[in-house]
Amino acid sequence: MTALAHPVTGQLFESPVPPCTGWPGDPAAALTLVARTSKQVERLAGQAQSVAELDAAVSVCRACPRLVRWRETVATEGKRASFADQPYWGRPGPGFGDPEPAVLIVGLAPAANGTNRTGRMFTGDRSGDWIYAALHRAGFASQSTSSHSGDGQTLTGARIVAAVRCAPPANKPTPTERDTCGHWLDRDLALAAPGLRSMLALGAFGWDATLASARRLGWQVPRPKPRFTHGAETSLVTSWDRPIRLLGSYHVSQQNTFTGRLTEAMLDEVLARL
Repeated sequence: MTALAHPVTGQLFESPVPPCTGWPGDPAAALTLVARTSKQVERLAGQAQSVAELDAAVSVCRACPRLVRWRETVATEGKRASFADQPYWGRPGPGFGDPEPAVLIVGLAPAANGTNRTGRMFTGDRSGDWIYAALHRAGFASQSTSSHSGDGQTLTGARIVAAVRCAPPANKPTPTERDTCGHWLDRDLALAAPGLRSMLALGAFGWDATLASARRLGWQVPRPKPRFTHGAETSLVTSWDRPIRLLGSYHVSQQNTFTGRLTEAMLDEVLARL
């Protein structure tokens, strides 16, 4: 057995390390209910009375068998070589940031060696380097980097969630997985709505998931469906007639940032409009 150092606390674990429980800042507790079907996700999401309750339920969800197998296999057997000495979170990625946000950012899904390793949205990978640096420049993030869950990073006025909360194989959730996870996103929007000013969808997947969630909540969504492009903007109206702006940005994936399809200036411009 090989002793591994925890990336946050320095505590030693014996290898192989299972997907972690008792992680620093873990939102779940021993009595947190675990959703194992889409219906259970819908029920538990609807019952969450706070962001803390919602994040706890999200973080232990086991409703999508393919995603559970994949995230846990990566966390125990499929680690990237550069992170082989670290235990992985290996669970769904809870939201991160201000529990009463003015801005909600919706990504696609956790990265297998990013959120699935660190336990924090967009943390520990190149995509996270981009979004947190931009959020810091815009005044939302306390620091420009987000490397691990104990690094002191905080968000003020903003919260980051994902359309799908588990790392998917090839970064491609199935329609069924998207729809099951949609119940978590519905509740994120509902809890944030009273103080929410605007939302930023990263990529077409996040854009479509946010529009679908708004419709399920009974919000007014323009028809035909607003088309996603970088810099796209539309207005959604809550069931109590409160307008909320939705903006779109190309996703901060390496496929976009390495090729120059998304530049820092482009991302900064969209964040400034939030």
